Amino acid sequence: MAFENMTERLQGIFKNLRSKGKLTEKDVREAMREVRLALLEADVNYRVVKEFINKVTERAIGSEVLQSLTPGQQVIKIVHDEMTQLMGGNQSKINISAKPPTVIMMVGLQGSGKTTTSAKLARNLKKQGKNPLLTACDVYRPAAIKQLQILGEQLELPVFSLGEKQSPVDIAHGAIKYAEKNGHDVVILDTAGRLHIDEELMKELERIKANCQPHEILLVVDSMTGQDAVNVAESFNQKLGINGVVLTKLDGDTRGGAALSVKAVTGAPIKFIGTGEKLDTLENFYPERMASRILGMGDVLTLIEKAQANVDLQSAQELERKMRANEFTLEDFLEQIQQMRKMGPLEQFMDMIPGMGQAKGLQGAEVNEKDLNHVEAIIRSMTSAERRNPEIINGSRRKRIANGSGRSLQDVNKVLKQFAQMKKMMKQFTQPQFLGKARKKGLTKMPFFN
Repeated sequence: MAFENMTERLQGIFKNLRSKGKLTEKDVREAMREVRLALLEADVNYRVVKEFINKVTERAIGSEVLQSLTPGQQVIKIVHDEMTQLMGGNQSKINISAKPPTVIMMVGLQGSGKTTTSAKLARNLKKQGKNPLLTACDVYRPAAIKQLQILGEQLELPVFSLGEKQSPVDIAHGAIKYAEKNGHDVVILDTAGRLHIDEELMKELERIKANCQPHEILLVVDSMTGQDAVNVAESFNQKLGINGVVLTKLDGDTRGGAALSVKAVTGAPIKFIGTGEKLDTLENFYPERMASRILGMGDVLTLIEKAQANVDLQSAQELERKMRANEFTLEDFLEQIQQMRKMGPLEQFMDMIPGMGQAKGLQGAEVNEKDLNHVEAIIRSMTSAERRNPEIINGSRRKRIANGSGRSLQDVNKVLKQFAQMKKMMKQFTQPQFLGKARKKGLTKMPFFN
């Protein structure tokens, strides 16, 4: 889970602050020392941490905070606000040219996910009504052109290529001319990378920039490399003057240092984040939402957007009826896992709901995506009566289900336990106190509250 280590540390610190009631300047400074350690352990740039802590401390020890009725909450709000500003303050969008085509130059080192990110960006732009043209400018990496062509076929998008013998500058220039003649309003240049930054790489990228005058230069960096990602961003920015950063593999980055450091170090905003391997896992970057995620406050707006894009309204309304009538079955359990899977990993879905990640009785309710086929096999091995009333599944029935699904008895027990936890969670959704909180958080805008 992204930011898992940092989030756990910060939540412990803030829980201690809230429990104190009244705060002294000493309490605040001690808490900030703990926050400083948490950020450093998350591989946030040292200079960034120092400046961040100074700003938060200066605001937090003011009389307006220390003398307030909820000083702990006030300090947390200050941390949230400063963290939001640290990552850019507001969402930074793609610079779209008034005169098409808009040329977007993708740069980065090998292994950062640049080619896949180029395809993901093209997919997003296509959904917005654009007509993008992918361009294979990497003539050095084996099969780089073929990789982009395969991704283009999957997305039903054209890929411009002149083969491996033409220069990247000529390919990029040719793509722009082709786009002008064929009505493509966006050209995405997938340029070559290297295993490390070198003079030859930078000179070639500088030639492409000078010849094509891109409206946007996006640097793709692997967030899991932590501080190295920030160093790479700083080097590319000095040479090329990047307009924005795309952080890939954020779903596997338990530290999160790059997300908190890159804007402050380079001045270039994070514009997108990659949260998975599939082509629909490139998200717009919102500093305020990310700060909320890091601090364990959830991310309701992103959750609503994902739900509205992926959840069938009629199915959601039927689910609500079953939840209220306490008719949630194992077949519904499987269907809901699959619905939430469309929105991303189930663990990410839970983390977006404020407080749900730590909700009492729900720990351990996560479902590993690679096990979903096993879950389906187990449920399909049950009789209709067993799916409707799992309470009747005794020891002998469990053995029969295990044999029928080709899974172990422990696997069957695990599925039944997860179903019980899911049913408990669904029951909480219908409680008046949860609905009240949901309305305040905006969750009732989601399809299954309609």
